[in-house]
Amino acid sequence: MRPLFHPSLVNGRYGDPTVYVDTLFEKRSVLFDIGDIATLAPRKIQRIDQIFVSHAHIDHFVGFDHLLRLSVGREKTVRLYGPSGFAQRVYHKLQGYRWDLVDTYESDLVFIVSEFAPPHAISATQFRLKTGFAAEPVAARAACHGTLHTEATFRVSAAVLEHHTACLGFALQEAAHINIWKNRLQERGLPVGAWLKSLKRAVAEDRPDDHLIGIDGPVGSDARLEPLGRLRDVLTVTPGQKIGYVTDVADTPANRAAIIALVENADILFIEAAFAEADAALARQRAHLTTTAAGEIARQAKVRRIEPFHFSPRYAGGEEHMLNEVMTAFGGSHG
Repeated sequence: MRPLFHPSLVNGRYGDPTVYVDTLFEKRSVLFDIGDIATLAPRKIQRIDQIFVSHAHIDHFVGFDHLLRLSVGREKTVRLYGPSGFAQRVYHKLQGYRWDLVDTYESDLVFIVSEFAPPHAISATQFRLKTGFAAEPVAARAACHGTLHTEATFRVSAAVLEHHTACLGFALQEAAHINIWKNRLQERGLPVGAWLKSLKRAVAEDRPDDHLIGIDGPVGSDARLEPLGRLRDVLTVTPGQKIGYVTDVADTPANRAAIIALVENADILFIEAAFAEADAALARQRAHLTTTAAGEIARQAKVRRIEPFHFSPRYAGGEEHMLNEVMTAFGGSHG
């Protein structure tokens, strides 16, 4: 079964922390942190519609200007999520430029910035190009069980962690993995087509068996309708894919407990391993994880695969050693 999400480290294990998540069958992508994104093709950047920022240190946020530059002049809405005070930082970035004649633009660029802060409330602010990115408050909402965003096919949850400042960890959870069996379609005389996306969405939304699905017919003919209950045999539903993203956190009991609860049983965990175990004292001073701590957390969270990153430049040329320390503590293998 092909996974819905295809994540990749944009800048490798040493560069600015940024994970780009492509979504199968959809022209949209998700970003975790927005460090330097200059190596991403413009077409990939223009697919991004949701960005989850752990905190506003420069290496996690500097790529916003590049995204802004490529997005002006396009009809687009981008949702950003970050910790308390994040909307004000986005506002100051936007106001750092002079916006002239923007009210005459045919297309509008909109940023909706949400802040996640205890006790699990989400406040939001909207910024529109056509108003010179003036701040427009959006109604606050509750964040049930740490959920920042939810839709039919996936949700993103967060935990507030400590890094000399509030820093968010994230978990991306597919609602369910729905696989269509082409051989079963053939046996039933059913075509492959756009209607399968509607079928998958109906299953993901837990529609009843009498919910009608339109099946594509020949060109120029009307789609025929079939109840969902008669189509369930052409697909299988398995637990959805889960991706964890954790960076820039102190190795404290509270942080460990929160991270493990957030990313438990993840298929892939992207987790920082900034310092080698020999430099554990420096890691504590800088509020970062060591290689050993990253591996231990991943093992305790029972993740299937670990992808360590955010290695300090002091270990340039020593990637193999850093990975070995992580994997020794994890007791598994990395992809």
